[in-house]
Amino acid sequence: MDSLTKFFWFCSGIHQSTLEKHPTEHNKYVGIGATIFFTGLFAALSGGYAMYFVFKGDTAAAVFAIFFGLLWGLAIFNMDRYIVSSIDKNSSSTKQIAQATPRILLAIMIGMVISRPLELKIFDKEIRERLKVSYLNNQRSKIDTLNKAFTNKYTIELGKLKDSKTQRDSLASGIRSDRQKLNFEVFGTKTEETSGVMGYGPYAKRKEEELKQRQQNLDSLNSEVKKLDDFVDSRKQFDGLLSERLYTGKELDSLTNIAGFADRNWALGQLSFNTNGTRDTTTALAVSFIGLLFIFFECLPVFVKMMASRGVYDRSVENIETSQIHTSEKDKDYEIAVTDGVHDTRVSSEIERQKRILRRSVQSDLTNPDKENDET
Repeated sequence: MDSLTKFFWFCSGIHQSTLEKHPTEHNKYVGIGATIFFTGLFAALSGGYAMYFVFKGDTAAAVFAIFFGLLWGLAIFNMDRYIVSSIDKNSSSTKQIAQATPRILLAIMIGMVISRPLELKIFDKEIRERLKVSYLNNQRSKIDTLNKAFTNKYTIELGKLKDSKTQRDSLASGIRSDRQKLNFEVFGTKTEETSGVMGYGPYAKRKEEELKQRQQNLDSLNSEVKKLDDFVDSRKQFDGLLSERLYTGKELDSLTNIAGFADRNWALGQLSFNTNGTRDTTTALAVSFIGLLFIFFECLPVFVKMMASRGVYDRSVENIETSQIHTSEKDKDYEIAVTDGVHDTRVSSEIERQKRILRRSVQSDLTNPDKENDET
């Protein structure tokens, strides 16, 4: 009989010396023990993976993950072992169901707990993509909020800057148009507004003087626009608008790599919905079925124990327990009888002792009557 079989027997919580007497029951309890062992193993992997993300970035993250994974796996293993071994196959079906119901509910809760971290690993790629979208939308929302607050704060200055730029652009456009007309007049190009005579005449001179004056006005507007631009830029720098920008692809990859357990758990929940808010039935079913699979796997040891028929091992255990109960009752009767006998002897001895003391006292009084008279 190999050590692996004995190990799985230990996992199933049986009485080994009794089971060894019944070879037909060996495989059944090997299966039950293996189910309990692998449930604890999955719990260890799940707990270790969850703890790794809690301490991700720390140099000791792997150590914490291994330690907590082993601790969590052993706790779940011990709990499952107790749950299965405590189901009494010698009782009636109704009583077995009553015994198993709270254990099944507990197994469901444990299955939900251990399945979540493993679901996070299975859907790791999809979670990363959803986190990137979330981080990008949050950053865009933050920038929009800052811009809106800045616009409300500097409404007058921004309005003045906009009007100045509009005037500048309009004046610059008019200057370009008039300069083109002046060139047509000087070079003799005939239009509706030019004479068509080549030369630098009185009209051209007057037009050039107007352009000089308008250019001075444009320079003045450019100077004013620059001052307003510098003021707005300095205020944006002060309020933090210039330091905020949308994340690049590398920055999003870095953020998803350091994402914590809470963010990843949120993203896993969001996989059941499309980006437009509609229900993604396919992904939702996939996540649900994986969770149900682990819940069923956690409940499986209880189901296996309940579905197993009452075998010779169970009868032997019942006989041993009946014998032990009978022995215990006889031991109780023996202890009671001994206690009663000792008690009676102690009472008789105490009565005799008290009588002897009383006799000696009476004899002393009779032999010394003078002493009694003196005291009177």
